[in-house]
Amino acid sequence: MNEPRHVLVSTDGPVGTLTLNRPEKMNALIGTMRDELAAGLERFAADEGIRAVIISGAGPAFCTGADVRYLDRLLQEDRLDEFRNLVQAGRRVVSAIVTAPKPVIAAINGPAAGAGANLALACDLRWASDHASIGQTFSNLGLHPDWGGAYFVPRLVGEARAAELFFLGEMVDARTALELGLVNRVVPHDGLLDEVSTLARRLCARPALALRLAKQAVRRSLGAGMDEMLEYEAEAQAACFRTADAREGARAFLEKRRPVFGRDAPTYTGRAAGTLGTATDREPARSGESER
Repeated sequence: MNEPRHVLVSTDGPVGTLTLNRPEKMNALIGTMRDELAAGLERFAADEGIRAVIISGAGPAFCTGADVRYLDRLLQEDRLDEFRNLVQAGRRVVSAIVTAPKPVIAAINGPAAGAGANLALACDLRWASDHASIGQTFSNLGLHPDWGGAYFVPRLVGEARAAELFFLGEMVDARTALELGLVNRVVPHDGLLDEVSTLARRLCARPALALRLAKQAVRRSLGAGMDEMLEYEAEAQAACFRTADAREGARAFLEKRRPVFGRDAPTYTGRAAGTLGTATDREPARSGESER
């Protein structure tokens, strides 16, 4: 008998969707779910036909973090090595989101707790249902934040608010999450997936290389100085300058029409490897190479 698929992978044109599929357990993470999620993200990252990725949850929850029954067995049996493997698998998911050369959107359809909260926070954009809630619930189990929470939360809400969220382990509702800066938008629950799908398609219609380098800029700026970012901007502008999308954007502006992007492909082997990307990033495309 086949194992149930705990992460559903689907595509709709240039939009890829990963759906956590354990609704009867509020999409709590168990078994190979972390690896399935990472594999799906890596697949979409490598597919140049996919230009935006959505992560959501089946049923009433986004993801409520680790399956506590399974976690309890690990704790009672002191299976630290197995626990470390789970944490590392979560790290792989976060890295796949951060290094993906395209936007990754969290559609937070319900509670997002612990690792589930930080799965959402790792995404580039976070749109929440008005039924959603989010919380750093690790301390309720005597544990420390993982899945990047210790990195993302202080940068999003500041040190004092981050400490409060970590120390108290409370869930906050969608409106409070919006006020804190944990999510970008709150939308009516019944329209969440339609709204996020529309957003994803809007992003797909944008210039792929410009978005990819802007994503890298946002991520890099969190640990870089001004001089480094000014250098990055110069290299990124030069890379974008040589694309058909830049020529189309300028021509469309002058002709007072909507630009039609998507004529370039993000494959590039220029000298900006150390400036524009990391070892896991592809570099921007030189003139003459195609990009989509």
